[in-house]
Amino acid sequence: MLFFAIGSHPYSYYQILRWVVCGVALYNAYIYKEKKQDVWMWIFGIMAVVFNPLFPFFFERGTWQNLDLIAGIVFVVNIIGSKKLKNK
Repeated sequence: MLFFAIGSHPYSYYQILRWVVCGVALYNAYIYKEKKQDVWMWIFGIMAVVFNPLFPFFFERGTWQNLDLIAGIVFVVNIIGSKKLKNK
């Protein structure tokens, strides 16, 4: 969803994106808190705050596109990293 968000979509798409990213980021922050991996906990905690739908930040479109791209890359790196750890 984050990489697809770089295009032009109705506002409702971005509202749903905020809920999804915030929820997944909060879940990941909790998981990494339990695993005592503070760096990932903070990364996902900050992502949850930036994408939170209840008290939203209002940035320009270009800024949101950069944030979407960065957040998407963070999720991909995290998924790849966690799969590599499971394979060891």
